[in-house]
Amino acid sequence: MKPLRRVTLLAFLACAATSSAAPPKTPKPARAASAKQEETVLSKDVSVRRIAPGVWLHITKAGKDWGGTPANGLLVEDGDASILVDTGWTPEHSKVLLAWAKDTLHHPVRAALVTHFHIDRTGGIPTLDAQGIPVHAREDTARRAKAQGNPVPQQLLTDAQDFGPLSVFFPGAGHTPDNLVVMHPASGILYGGCFIKDATAKTLGNMDDADVTAWPGSLKREREHFPNARIIVPGHEQPGGTELLDHTEALLKKASH
Repeated sequence: MKPLRRVTLLAFLACAATSSAAPPKTPKPARAASAKQEETVLSKDVSVRRIAPGVWLHITKAGKDWGGTPANGLLVEDGDASILVDTGWTPEHSKVLLAWAKDTLHHPVRAALVTHFHIDRTGGIPTLDAQGIPVHAREDTARRAKAQGNPVPQQLLTDAQDFGPLSVFFPGAGHTPDNLVVMHPASGILYGGCFIKDATAKTLGNMDDADVTAWPGSLKREREHFPNARIIVPGHEQPGGTELLDHTEALLKKASH
């Protein structure tokens, strides 16, 4: 994968940008989500951590050309198989995750989904394609990925559907016009991706693809659709509790002023 020019990088690392403006008060993470469990390092830039029975957080780090930014995703057990939610930055990241799921977890990945079109979500698609594993996304995500020159998911999701043990929902535009959120009802884990900011975030990040006007209403719809969410996983940095939703809302209010 060839390094991207700096100007293009800003469109991808949407959660990594900072601002000199004074931030809102940083919330305290929920106790249930803040205790960092033991992380298993799979390679120099891929690790996994169990965050609930059958639910694993995967963290992949970008190369130097992409700023070394870590990105989150999920690996969710589904019977004797598993589902990958977001693919990591590169084909190699997905290769490491797929091998671990098969050889160590003994729940080989049978399907994947991506939550929006940026490269930290779609970069591993070529590996999944090569292994015959279907990758699902909204039609808008596939269209935007193709237009951006990113790997393109080939299978389509609706705006609200069950996907094995997961529930997938499109709340409306926010971080990007196409961003999905994913709920694991059995554990109360909501994977917000870059639609939700982590507790230490001081801004909404790079806004090139964001819709700040629509985002608050989309956040409200997400809360209404998944009222039982207990643990929130953002697209970057540490999971927390529902205070991450409040923090994202506070950042949106600040951005609109």
